[in-house]
Amino acid sequence: MAENGNAPKGMRKGLTSYGDAGFSLFLRKAFIKGMGYSDSALDRPIIGIVDTGSDYNACHGNMRDLVEATKRGVMLAGGLPIPFPTISIHESFSHPTSMYLRNLMAMDTEEMIRAQPMDAVVMIGGCDKTVPAQLMGAASANLPAIQLVTGPMRTGSHRGETVGACTDCRRFWGRYRAGEIDDQEIAEVNDQLVPGTGTCGVMGTASTMALVTEALGMMAPGGATAPAVSADRRRIAERSGEIAVQMAASGLTPDRIMTEEAFENALKVLLAIGGSTNAIIHLTAVAGRLGIRLDLDRFDAMGRDIPVLVDLKPSGTQYMEDLHDAGGLVTVLRELRPHLNLDCVTVTGRTLGEEIDLAPAGFAQDVVAGNEAPLFAEGGMAVLRGNLAPRGAIIKQSAATPDLMVHRGRAVVFSSIEDLTRRVDLPELDVKKDDILVLQNAGPKGAPGMPEAGYMPIPRKLAAQGVKDMVRISDARMSGTASGTIVLHVTPESASGGPLGLVRDGDEIELNVPERSITLHVDEAELAERRKGMKAPVHPGSDRGYRKLFLETVTEADLGCDFDFLVPQAQSESPES
Repeated sequence: MAENGNAPKGMRKGLTSYGDAGFSLFLRKAFIKGMGYSDSALDRPIIGIVDTGSDYNACHGNMRDLVEATKRGVMLAGGLPIPFPTISIHESFSHPTSMYLRNLMAMDTEEMIRAQPMDAVVMIGGCDKTVPAQLMGAASANLPAIQLVTGPMRTGSHRGETVGACTDCRRFWGRYRAGEIDDQEIAEVNDQLVPGTGTCGVMGTASTMALVTEALGMMAPGGATAPAVSADRRRIAERSGEIAVQMAASGLTPDRIMTEEAFENALKVLLAIGGSTNAIIHLTAVAGRLGIRLDLDRFDAMGRDIPVLVDLKPSGTQYMEDLHDAGGLVTVLRELRPHLNLDCVTVTGRTLGEEIDLAPAGFAQDVVAGNEAPLFAEGGMAVLRGNLAPRGAIIKQSAATPDLMVHRGRAVVFSSIEDLTRRVDLPELDVKKDDILVLQNAGPKGAPGMPEAGYMPIPRKLAAQGVKDMVRISDARMSGTASGTIVLHVTPESASGGPLGLVRDGDEIELNVPERSITLHVDEAELAERRKGMKAPVHPGSDRGYRKLFLETVTEADLGCDFDFLVPQAQSESPES
């Protein structure tokens, strides 16, 4: 709910408890004046700015510039900007996985918004888990909030070929594992894949979350695609600061923007852009904080009607800078207009439909296709169900191999990520190109943290034979930058007693994406016998601290992998299998 007109504002909000409100305000002002602020400055609306800069986080390498530009926007609009730090998470520098820390960052964001006096907040993030964490925290704190992303990196060049993180990272590494390129070339390309600051320049999780956040209405219009190092990105930061002051004055809170209808818009955009499968988990978590449950079957039904329109890797061939040059998200929204809830309010106070109308006119471009000639006839993702995934699984069908979309094969099972690492490249591994690789105990509790291990490497001996793809099934996640016929988020997970944990080498598994089914061809009596011997994995350090909290309270993928005590009770309860 928005604050009423008599609620404390600015420096008077959330006074430290000394038993004397007047003294609390007196002391607070005394200390902040030590930073050089005047009484005139302190009487203005206070806009917090979440600073997630970190030398471990190249995706946020432009943070200082964005904070300064945001401050400028706040001051031009008559507010007082106050930056403050929170946790920063980078995908490649987080052990055991960034997903393990997303909820910790969400808690940090929520509590620091609550604890410090501010009338609105601009949240700056970019790398995969930072934007969802900030949206989760903002949803729970329910203070006027706007999301600003750091923006995608520019592309690099390797021997005359355009490259960028991280679809090309995986493509070149696959070629290296197969012996197609040597040590010298893999070292050369390593220097070019990340040519500068910013998030991955393909339709990975960072780009996906930026686009769906704009579609949600939580970002300045046009704010999703501008490259990190561009003047456009700084102008968007300035505009975000200006909007935050307006939101503080109007009391426009996240619960009025992120409605059930707004989440439907975000899901439709997710399908049309061929976005990352990770976004399903993140949007589920953000919605859950607001008491909204996303329906996977409804999402799948949307995908029957909404095709993939955006030609970006891994589903297409181009990069985020190309989408920005093609007009950004609004070019996609125009094509989706008949499917969208146009009356949803955005951070500007205007509706999504009004923002589409106010955007610059469209023009000829080759990045966003029309509905009459889509890149892929259905949405980028499909939801699978069956006795192997009673509560669902996800496949990114737009990035899969068409010939494998209907496939029956023999299971080759790895009991853990460690087991996969140890055995996948052994010459004696009993595996053929038509087999199905199965990874167990890689879910939220099993790994722990549900790492992006679903993109299992092709066994080296098969890669050397030219095998580029196989059906792979797990309770893990996959990077949005990856491609392949990969079934993810199998729920319930192995560590919770899910059927995936009962699969054994040689079992027959059948995948049928058109029919949305995934079936383990083993009779129930045999599965019941196997279930008697199931044991949950034991993780070192699980008796204390954050790991203990995580393992005891994390929900499964279909509920967003949030902590059960951070969402309304009805949202934390698993649906019936």
